[in-house]
Amino acid sequence: MGAYIPPGWPAGVHPPGDEEFESTAIGWLLDVVPPDYRLHGVLRRYPVALATMARYHSKACVEGARQGYRTARTELAGALPPHAIDTVLAAYRKEGARLAATAEAVDLVERALRGEVFTPGMSLPPAAPGPQGAQQHSAEQHSAEQHSAEQHSAEPESAAPGGTGAEAAEQRPARTKAEQKTATQRTATQRTAKAKAAEERPPGAKAAGAKAAGQRNSAGRGRSDLART
Repeated sequence: MGAYIPPGWPAGVHPPGDEEFESTAIGWLLDVVPPDYRLHGVLRRYPVALATMARYHSKACVEGARQGYRTARTELAGALPPHAIDTVLAAYRKEGARLAATAEAVDLVERALRGEVFTPGMSLPPAAPGPQGAQQHSAEQHSAEQHSAEQHSAEPESAAPGGTGAEAAEQRPARTKAEQKTATQRTATQRTAKAKAAEERPPGAKAAGAKAAGQRNSAGRGRSDLART
């Protein structure tokens, strides 16, 4: 079984692992770079260096074609008739596609010269959803929304912050009764404390208190008699 050749591999270059791979790659790369590069024997001895130089050269050619295409109408206006400019733009488009393909092939050859092993991709691109897929997606979305609504309705109302109005109404009377009971107990306790304090007062204090009460009653009766007189 031969080595895997990735898409975009240049024609005429043997696949990686073949005994003719390196020699055919050198010959093809020398056709990519300018002719004077053949004068440098170091590039033949080290194919990776040749591939690196070819990569930079091919990418520069692609960028130059793009820049020329963008400015062709402005630079050639008045020098060429309109139909000739359209022909130049068509040439740019054709050569630009060829230069881009060459740059991609150079990249593949360089990676192979550096020892990379190519393998076919196992993952397939995601298919565009057809009518059946769209209907299935809609049904799944509707089912998810229905499940969410049922789950929300099944949650206890007390989980909401503050509870519901009915729950608060049920809790308010219970709290009012508890407050009333506490107030009643507090009043009874105060009365018991006052009675106990009165019982624990010394006899002299009790007599003085009774005398003072009698004097207040006598004074009140005297004022009533004067009022009648």
